[in-house]
Amino acid sequence: MREQIKDQGRLEHMLEAIDRILRYSTGLTIENLRSNEIIYYGLVKNIEIIGEAAYKLTESFRSQHQETAWRKIISMRHVLVHGYYQIKEHEVLYVIEDDLPTLRNQIAKYLSETDWEKWEKEATE
Repeated sequence: MREQIKDQGRLEHMLEAIDRILRYSTGLTIENLRSNEIIYYGLVKNIEIIGEAAYKLTESFRSQHQETAWRKIISMRHVLVHGYYQIKEHEVLYVIEDDLPTLRNQIAKYLSETDWEKWEKEATE
């Protein structure tokens, strides 16, 4: 049986996905996004990963870190997965340019400032 991924692992997944998105979207325009389906769907998939990892975080972690818009992140994932046909390229680009840099800073802060050994011990008690 696989070990359950804990909050630290989920945050690491989010950070990795954000970094991939930022790496592959540098200098990207709407026209580039519309003309390159592979890049577009790769970016969308990584936004989905961010939302899924956020969804899988413990409620305790999310409630202790309310400065992050967890519900919006999770909702975005649901829209991308279930309402994929409604998403416009400019919305994806907006998330990348306006939301991800702030989210990246928050996630990096959580990863560096949390005493993970203590956190996981308290989570299992």
